[in-house]
Amino acid sequence: MTAAVAVVYEDERLLVVGKPAGLVVHPGAGVADGTLVQLLAGRIAGGPDPDRPGVVHRLDRDTSGLLLLARDEQAHAALQEAIRRRAVQREYLALVEGRPDARSGTIDAAIGRDRHNRTTMSTRTDKPRRAVTHFEAVEALPGQTLLRVSLETGRTHQIRAHMRAIGHPVCGDQAYGGRRCGAAIGLERQFLHSARLVFSHPATGERVECESKLPADLRLALDAARRGSAPGGPDGS
Repeated sequence: MTAAVAVVYEDERLLVVGKPAGLVVHPGAGVADGTLVQLLAGRIAGGPDPDRPGVVHRLDRDTSGLLLLARDEQAHAALQEAIRRRAVQREYLALVEGRPDARSGTIDAAIGRDRHNRTTMSTRTDKPRRAVTHFEAVEALPGQTLLRVSLETGRTHQIRAHMRAIGHPVCGDQAYGGRRCGAAIGLERQFLHSARLVFSHPATGERVECESKLPADLRLALDAARRGSAPGGPDGS
């Protein structure tokens, strides 16, 4: 097991790992080697795509945190069905630019490939798919807000696209308007972390709950946001 991928939960049917930022989940889109599924070769299985063995849901390359993986066909089918039934709770921590009008809310806005930039997802799309994101403010900072975000649906880049759509992009998100916010607090990737997973075990039905703390780079950025300055900035921090 590579030291870069921490095992949070493991049994004979499934794995929950902590994915570090910068690691791609499976081969594709110009990335052929060094992916998470290759690092876990022989330990995960299930699903129709041989390039994505055991993958139940995905995280973007620069999103860190908890990822659920199956170890056999039966577990994979059951967990994917649980995702479809919205029976898997997926909670993220996101630092966004500015302050949303409400302390909590729901973004119900269909997204798809952007009409003008095919590498991003957007509400400006010709092929919309329903997407629902719930958010709750955890901490208000001088120029940002720390949110707890939960997914009702699981579209590609959903949180990132939805936060941009309401005018509060995820800090550090180069593709979705968060560059300036990230630079202000010394952040080089999007402040998005999969912090909590809750689901019923596909074999026993028992409740499984996993949590993941913010990694070091996001903790440093959050401290800088609380001070209202970048790490090592003119305040001498």
